[in-house]
Amino acid sequence: MTKLLNSLVTELRRGTLTLAVLSQLRTPQYGYSLVQLLEKSEVKIDQSTLYPLLRRLEKQELVVSNWDTTESRPRKYYVLSEYGIKIFEQLKAEWEKTSKELYTLLKGDEGDAPN
Repeated sequence: MTKLLNSLVTELRRGTLTLAVLSQLRTPQYGYSLVQLLEKSEVKIDQSTLYPLLRRLEKQELVVSNWDTTESRPRKYYVLSEYGIKIFEQLKAEWEKTSKELYTLLKGDEGDAPN
């Protein structure tokens, strides 16, 4: 890919990664388990992107975190707050609306082609 295309793809993915992460935090997850869940759905995310995103979501009060020290290796678990659940549902609805609109626009290009 060209440098410009890489930049545009990164920009396109930025907002979708937030929605993807929020969608997986309805149940508590720690960083690595979250990466695995996302990759299972073919959503690639680097840990260098994930942890700053989680910190930002926590600062925005969409996510709360707690340390689990019961195992030999302490883990920080993240889960949606009550506020985060409401925001996630609204973002999801907006994503579905926007996706339909974009699909219609993109499909329109194909529809203009002669048969």
